[in-house]
Amino acid sequence: MPSIAANGLDIGYDAIGAGPPLVLLHGAATPGRQTYDALIPRLAGGFRLLLPDARGHGRTRWDVAAGFRAEWLVDDALAFVDAMGLDTFHLAGSSMGGMTALTVAARVPARIRTLVAISISPEREPRASVVRRLLDPDRIARDDRGWAAALARTHDEIQGSGAWRPVLAAIAADVATQPLVTPGELRAIDAPTLIACGDRDPLVPVGQAAALSRAVRDGRLLVVPGSGHDVVHEGADLVGAALMAFYRSTEPTARERAGTLTEVPR
Repeated sequence: MPSIAANGLDIGYDAIGAGPPLVLLHGAATPGRQTYDALIPRLAGGFRLLLPDARGHGRTRWDVAAGFRAEWLVDDALAFVDAMGLDTFHLAGSSMGGMTALTVAARVPARIRTLVAISISPEREPRASVVRRLLDPDRIARDDRGWAAALARTHDEIQGSGAWRPVLAAIAADVATQPLVTPGELRAIDAPTLIACGDRDPLVPVGQAAALSRAVRDGRLLVVPGSGHDVVHEGADLVGAALMAFYRSTEPTARERAGTLTEVPR
């Protein structure tokens, strides 16, 4: 598996397919390929998919004893696309990766061809309260041993035995205190944007997702019936079809945006 040096990390990533670059940022506890495995076959025919593992996840080693902040994930993502030589790119993120994607798009709007934000809200609650319960390592070890074993298989080899426990605790603590994307920052996002959520997501009420789709300049909303937070898997067929329709409908704008930036300061 490839890795690339960026922002003081050796970022492990997958590169799949061919075409315009689409950077996919994963959710908490689940590296990129696992987060998006249900969508990869649908997307790889039209895009070069780039799936970096966030610090402390999968193949990107990071000891959370040194801290864990949402702002650092944004810096990591920008350093990754710079290291990959991408001036402009399509960007998508789910859950934790969705927050990273929103913040990246607000920080460097001219570099974003299109944006997809899945299962995320810029509001603190109910997200922080639900995350605090769901990502409680003691609860997982006690009540969800299957997930605990999967977390160990995914992270222990690179991060160290049992490293998933402090990572999840650090993510939950960060969600409770991280800076929120402001309305002004959201308004700076001018790329075609799709906001997607499940109608049964306890972290992201549909009303919050709808408000987010209106807060950006060129937003669309997808609500997947019968799906919770993991809408990528629970609603894979609908999400996959909606994403391809979104990319087809925005292709002229994306092509134009790809040519608007000729030089990126390093």
